[in-house]
Amino acid sequence: MSASTTAAISRDPATGQEIARHPFITDAALGALLDQGRAGFTAWSAQSLEQRAGVLRSMAAVLRRDREPLAALATAEMGKVRAEALAEIEKCAVLCEWYADNGAQWLRDEATAVADNKAYVSYLPLGVVLGIMPWNFPYWQVMRAAVPILMGGNGFLLKPAENIVGTAQLLDAAWRDAGLPAGTFIAANISREGTSAAIADDRIAAVTLTGSVAAGRSIAAQAGQALKKVVLELGGSDPFIVLADADLEAAADAAVASRFQNAGQVCIAGKRIIVEEAVYPRFVALFCDRVKALTVGDGREAGSRIGPIARQDLLEQLDAQVRASVDAGAQLLAGGYQLDRPGSFYAPTVLGDVEPGMQAFDTETFGPVASISRARDADHAVALANQSEFGLSGNLWSADLERARQLARRLQTGGVFVNGFSASDPRVPIGGVKKSGFGRELSHFGIREFVNAQTVWFDRR
Repeated sequence: MSASTTAAISRDPATGQEIARHPFITDAALGALLDQGRAGFTAWSAQSLEQRAGVLRSMAAVLRRDREPLAALATAEMGKVRAEALAEIEKCAVLCEWYADNGAQWLRDEATAVADNKAYVSYLPLGVVLGIMPWNFPYWQVMRAAVPILMGGNGFLLKPAENIVGTAQLLDAAWRDAGLPAGTFIAANISREGTSAAIADDRIAAVTLTGSVAAGRSIAAQAGQALKKVVLELGGSDPFIVLADADLEAAADAAVASRFQNAGQVCIAGKRIIVEEAVYPRFVALFCDRVKALTVGDGREAGSRIGPIARQDLLEQLDAQVRASVDAGAQLLAGGYQLDRPGSFYAPTVLGDVEPGMQAFDTETFGPVASISRARDADHAVALANQSEFGLSGNLWSADLERARQLARRLQTGGVFVNGFSASDPRVPIGGVKKSGFGRELSHFGIREFVNAQTVWFDRR
């Protein structure tokens, strides 16, 4: 879909049928929304931390009350399996409650090392934050950015991906039901040109983006030109390291769960599985057995484990990556083709003997495709893991926890999950290094990304 069109088109990826057309807002409408956002921010920022927490708790209740229609639209707009959609909404509700319970402690005035209580730091809101959000988790991605930003007293203007405008509108309505002042959270179908105009406008204080590396470069440049704070969560090609002493059955279970959740459309999925040579054949057999048992189908159908890819153009891009990797010498161990049925369904795919220089190793594959590489030993596994332009998250499987702790320090990633797989959780920060972006979301790191740490010092004599 081109930004030059007059409307965003939402299609059901399970059928290819059009759901709705959402016109892009006009320049005049954008200006009016920015005015509403400033007014909403003024009202919201004046509320106490306890009042803000109360709205977050109310939002959790609204999400649980409306979970069925919310989940149904996520399945329709981007193909998410119903059980995963319901789990995503519950996760958002838990997020609201967690920040309601914990957010205030990181926003209260903080004493300093200056004697006699003469100085302290206040954490004050910045204003309206523009959130440019993706389609793969239409509720969670928005909420994990918006909830700490709102708890900090800021406003939030959401620019959703063009294929999930409907879910964004439902979130907008839910926040109003929860008691958030009008204009504090606004979802708007903003074109690419409108997004640039918003970034440059003084009524926008800062920007947060989850998206591609190309989008990150563009948005960071525009925010830099406007001298505005920006947080970027970009692509990932996470390593999933399996050492020879690992529990292979458990590792194979976790690798499948990590890679094929949400039809493989997850930034922090274990996309590059790196296995120590001694256990490579055994692990590959266990992994492929589990992948071949996965059921692909419409997310509304009982028993479907993997739904469609969100858009046909994304499926075609993924298939080209698979074909290029096989042409370069990767072994096709499972899948590798589009299913012969309506919609954008791709068979769960496994590529073996994947090496640097192949697209499945060097680029991010966003769909139900796993690549498996051989490592001579643990040191080689770490070297392969770090041989990537991305550094979002990583996984490490070993029975020797002290060795795992030391190896984790050598991985160039924003997170390392030992004997498990990557997950975003409000209790810990998420974010990347290298071309996976900068800044953090969640935990106290996330809530302090978009506040002014203001020093107040009385009488320095």
